[in-house]
Amino acid sequence: MMTENFQRHHLISRLIKSGLDKLVVIIALIVLSPLMLVIAIALYLNMGSPIFFIQPRPGKDARIFNFYKFRTMANECDVNGNFLPDENRLTTLGKFLRQTSLDELPQLWNIAKGDMSFVGPRPLLVQYLDRYTPEQARRQEVKPGITGLAQVRGRNSLSWEQKFNLDIFYINNWSLLLDLQIIFLTVWTVLKRQGISQDNHATMEEFMGD
Repeated sequence: MMTENFQRHHLISRLIKSGLDKLVVIIALIVLSPLMLVIAIALYLNMGSPIFFIQPRPGKDARIFNFYKFRTMANECDVNGNFLPDENRLTTLGKFLRQTSLDELPQLWNIAKGDMSFVGPRPLLVQYLDRYTPEQARRQEVKPGITGLAQVRGRNSLSWEQKFNLDIFYINNWSLLLDLQIIFLTVWTVLKRQGISQDNHATMEEFMGD
């Protein structure tokens, strides 16, 4: 009986989470649209087109979707046509957008489309799917989020193992209260601009598997 009650409560909580995502994202898109327009214009004047960085990412149940961010890097290449390292292509405006997490705003469209949630494991690269252990692959059991437990516990300063451990902890201990705590901690993390990059990397080194 306790198991049935728990499952019912868990399902209701999930439905509430989904409903809140849809309600809040509508409000956020209305309120933040002017800011997003200003950023889009600034990026176009600074780097030209494209304004958005669009990349396939795996979501819940490893379903692939197009992931949106504001573009933060120039398309500078070496003599062989290969992109220069990230730290060489990251522009001043792009660095500011990353430090303030404003580059993440286009993911509101991902939430509106149902691809993402406000809180959940961050969506990583498609090629990582074959590199996960069975335990790490559990991060695909839920929708990915704009923010998550790993984001507020160190972000890119964490190792991949630490990130995945936090993702699994989130899945095993999920509740609406935990989501609310993560959102409040996200605001604090953004204001402090913590964990934006990994040591000696502009973002995060590639995950090669265990």
